[in-house]
Amino acid sequence: MKYLQAFRFELDPDNKTRSALTSHAGAARFAFNWGLALVKDRLDARRVLETLALRQGAATAEAKAWAAGVGGPVPWSLPALRKEWNRAKGEVAPWWAGNSKEAYNSGLDALARAMAGFFDARSGLRKGSRLGWPKFKKRGSRQSFRVTTGSFGVLDGRHVRLPRIGVIRTKEPTGKLAWRLAAGVGRILSVSVSAQAGRWHVAFTCEVERPEVEIPSAVPVGVDVGVKCLAFLSTGEKVTNPRHLARWRRRQARLQGELARRQGPAKGKAPSKRWARSKARLAKSHRKVASARADGLHKLTTRLATTHAVIVIEDLNVAGMTAKCGGRARTGKTGLNRAILDVAPGELRRQLAYKTRWYGSELVIADRWYPSSKTCSQCGAVKTKLSLAERTYNCERCGLVIDRDRNASINLAALAASTSTASGAGTGQSHLANGWGEDRSMPTGRWSSQNRQDSTAPAGQTAAAAEQSTAA
Repeated sequence: MKYLQAFRFELDPDNKTRSALTSHAGAARFAFNWGLALVKDRLDARRVLETLALRQGAATAEAKAWAAGVGGPVPWSLPALRKEWNRAKGEVAPWWAGNSKEAYNSGLDALARAMAGFFDARSGLRKGSRLGWPKFKKRGSRQSFRVTTGSFGVLDGRHVRLPRIGVIRTKEPTGKLAWRLAAGVGRILSVSVSAQAGRWHVAFTCEVERPEVEIPSAVPVGVDVGVKCLAFLSTGEKVTNPRHLARWRRRQARLQGELARRQGPAKGKAPSKRWARSKARLAKSHRKVASARADGLHKLTTRLATTHAVIVIEDLNVAGMTAKCGGRARTGKTGLNRAILDVAPGELRRQLAYKTRWYGSELVIADRWYPSSKTCSQCGAVKTKLSLAERTYNCERCGLVIDRDRNASINLAALAASTSTASGAGTGQSHLANGWGEDRSMPTGRWSSQNRQDSTAPAGQTAAAAEQSTAA
């Protein structure tokens, strides 16, 4: 089957090429800001004209139609923005010919996508958090541009070509993409160029045909993601947490203090060279942390997707887990929040979601309210409470003593046997007792809880467990 896959390489540009890349990124930023200012001016003109027409006694519909005709159309889409840019580029940017037209098109395309996302979020067509209205991009922000047409591609194992910029050497071999293009199993759709902490990268978005991979193990594996250990597998394997951020935290704190003591950018004042050097060193440390974290997650997720046919993970509410506490305990969770974000459970789930499709395995997402840590993996009893400090699970019903994370991973693996959920979808709560006291068997046919009207229940049978099952 064919999939979309990005191949990212670090570039090794000389000073001339680096200046050309910076110029193209600046051109994309200029086109974005120019298009946003044009839309804003057209909307403001419409409001003024509409108000004037209403004061003259016109109806609302007539005022809106007259204001739209006099003020001119608002370029919402990319074709409309490109038409306006081609009409005005000679006046607003007489230097436009120094860069590829793809740089300006990249900025206009980003603006069109941002405005479409804003309206889709307001109308409910877009899931997730609501997007705000696009903002102007400042000088010194993230540098990037995108290329969709022109002469670009991979020349050999060490060189790539970009429009107008020419041939650029890469710091790492590009053979993993070059042989796919030569064999006809890959096709480049677009190229994205970006800068990160002083380093330039090129990412080729390709349509590739991936071969089928034979997965050696058909036994489902449960993956419990945590802070003490990065992942605890139901097979008994324990993946230690490398704690990348903790290794660099002291250095970053020192660099942050050094940056605060030096003269930064202000109104009418340029930042000092020492401030720029401190900022570059701080950005470099953050880049190293991010690269090490991404490398570890990619190795783990690739190994899981290629060795297990079914992978079960939890639907963790990372935003809620890392929310700040109110009152006096406002900073009490700072260390825990930092540790959770350093693990990056959301990134682990995102990688598993597309890698399971690549390699033919299946990803099952357990329901957010499934008590994997509170449920006994041997008898199925569910505890009422289990504090975070209790790292060992002690079952009062059957006497099982097991590591808390190992117990959760076993429960997640058993969950896969009771569901045929496709990759990326959540599982139901049919394996738990509901709030009306109806018996529902566990995935392996073991004992199940029953809800009670009072707080008393037989050993291991708790009302809280049933309430959790219906909370979703």
